[in-house]
Amino acid sequence: MYTSLDWINELVSLETVQLNDLIDKLTLGGFEVEETLEIEINKQKKTVLDISATANRADSLSIKGIAKEITALLNTQSLESLYTQQALNYHDQIENILISSEPSINYSTFVAITIDNLTDLTIPKWLTEKLLCSEIEPAENLLDFQTYILLETGYPFEFYDLNKLKNNIQTDDFKLTLKSATKNTILTANNNLNYNLNSNILVLEANNYPLSIAGIIPNKTVSYTSETTSLLIEGSIFNSKKIRQQSRILGLRTDRSARYEKGLNNSSFIHALIRLVSLLKISNPELVCKIHTTSQVEQPKLPKIILKYENIIEILGPIRNEVNREPTKLSPIQITNYLNRLNFIFSFEEKNLTWIVEVPLSRVDDIEREIDLIEEIGRLHGFNNFVTDLPNIYNIGKEDFSYQVRKKLTSCFLNEGFNELIQYSLVNENTSNNIPLINPLITDYSTLRISLLPKLIQTVGENLKQSNSILEGFEYGHVFLGDINSQYIEKEVVSGIFGGLKSKRQWNDTSTALSWFEAKGKIEALFKKLNISVIWKNSTLETYKNILHPYRTAELYLSNELKLGVFGQIHPIAAKNNNISIGLFLFEFNFEVLKTEFQQKNLSLYQPYSIYPKITKDLSFVVGRKIPFTEIKATILDHGTEYLKSVDLLDEYQGSSIPKDQTSLCIQLTFQSTEKTLVTKEIDEIIKSLYKVLETKYDINIRI
Repeated sequence: MYTSLDWINELVSLETVQLNDLIDKLTLGGFEVEETLEIEINKQKKTVLDISATANRADSLSIKGIAKEITALLNTQSLESLYTQQALNYHDQIENILISSEPSINYSTFVAITIDNLTDLTIPKWLTEKLLCSEIEPAENLLDFQTYILLETGYPFEFYDLNKLKNNIQTDDFKLTLKSATKNTILTANNNLNYNLNSNILVLEANNYPLSIAGIIPNKTVSYTSETTSLLIEGSIFNSKKIRQQSRILGLRTDRSARYEKGLNNSSFIHALIRLVSLLKISNPELVCKIHTTSQVEQPKLPKIILKYENIIEILGPIRNEVNREPTKLSPIQITNYLNRLNFIFSFEEKNLTWIVEVPLSRVDDIEREIDLIEEIGRLHGFNNFVTDLPNIYNIGKEDFSYQVRKKLTSCFLNEGFNELIQYSLVNENTSNNIPLINPLITDYSTLRISLLPKLIQTVGENLKQSNSILEGFEYGHVFLGDINSQYIEKEVVSGIFGGLKSKRQWNDTSTALSWFEAKGKIEALFKKLNISVIWKNSTLETYKNILHPYRTAELYLSNELKLGVFGQIHPIAAKNNNISIGLFLFEFNFEVLKTEFQQKNLSLYQPYSIYPKITKDLSFVVGRKIPFTEIKATILDHGTEYLKSVDLLDEYQGSSIPKDQTSLCIQLTFQSTEKTLVTKEIDEIIKSLYKVLETKYDINIRI
């Protein structure tokens, strides 16, 4: 909101206040100054501030509201204008004739007055200047009065041409009513657009003739012109929710409806109405004003809030002593002073250091609890004036075992090229075994997830839509199984997704995607790093039947038959639905089982690393198919002397050059000594000995 300092200066003295100090006070008080403008009007420079208030402070969305806040923040006196005293004289007269009505969800106050002898529509020069300072182009008609009173007081009023109204209803006597529109009613508004109304739209009628869509826009046929000599002025306090609902239905938002949407109460409503009449009377001294209709819903009693000194100190903390800059506390006298500056009515119990505060009507919408009052005290004192020293740390926290396991596991994933992902526990999955929320905020977060994998698949798909590459990642999270009303299980899992990228195994190879066996090897390498032995079995889990491939999925178990989790390739249908590669692989492991396995592991024993080089030799021979490799390996290890460190199967071949009942094996032997450098002659002798043993025991044929 653009706010002229000259206009503010009429309501509160700013002559001795530096502009930068004022901006700092407003900013620290919760009113952000977006920019400072210098505007030249009639060869005079005007300073204008663009001030933004918080959403819950509808009372400050006016010049008078901002002036009131500046008065409290600067601890100065407000200036009384001439019209203020006049308003006080008329206020009680109007207040006494307000007719109480039944409680309504649509409005709280409704007042309509008639204006006659409106002969001069000249807009005062000073009023035009203030509109220009507020970045509003004057219309040079009655709209300027409406706009001005909205800027000054925050209350919107609607004008209707009284003579046009009487001609349309063909009577001078009419009754105003607020009611729901008749279905399929067409109303032409003063913006020259037609609106199709229904029973959800509230309209103001005079003897069943529609004057306006209540709180939004008037009927074009009763709009004022430059020839208007009499007015019907309507001022109302409509329900913000009702106005928002109507605006959405009609696709229409006006200055008036925007103000109602932010929330208004009638704390200064009568003053605003009197101020409007006094403005019209400046150029029309013979103006005749009559009250036509009044209605006011009975107002609830203003709430009282108990404010305790101990709570204020606990929440706001210490302040700096102005003399020695030592930390001290806010005094009860200071707090009382701040409540007075806010114009709160209160009583103070010195014995208990307790204030009983009556919230004023103007602040009833944003001050509901003790913490709101404490915030106001901190705001006036200045949050920057409280001590912000961090507390001393005497003990540094220790990493618990769960964190240690997570850190080690995370390190392994990162080394394999994975990224850690974090996603919501709430999802939108309509399956038979998920747990729905009773009162979800939105449909997308209406159930608890039973697996992390669907969201991981969705994340990969979203990345591909944004032209990003396949995302290989892992995630820790909680999953929920069972029935929330009877018995359910919550457990922590670690899940991941990888593959789908084509890469070269060798520099001269073509790029290929990861195969199932290669992906399985990657998981095995992971557990090898963790020193955990796993057993692979066929999967029979129903939970993953729509996620993982029915024939390329395995369950993982520990050596003690405890189930660890699942690994498999993505289901082709799931891949097609998300428009992603079928070469993706997923896993989901029970984190608690992993943690228990780590806890039960014995202390690792390390052997010294040999400083002498290794020698590798390959053996190629043909042997009977029925002889298992494990038996051959054991025989080689038994006869390979202490220098033989490992036996690895490099290749197995069966083809036309090999007899049908035999197979060709290629084995790599690794030799190393911890005491000396081995020579080729020694290793050749061991190889010859091994060949003789294998020929004798398995009747092998050497291949060259």
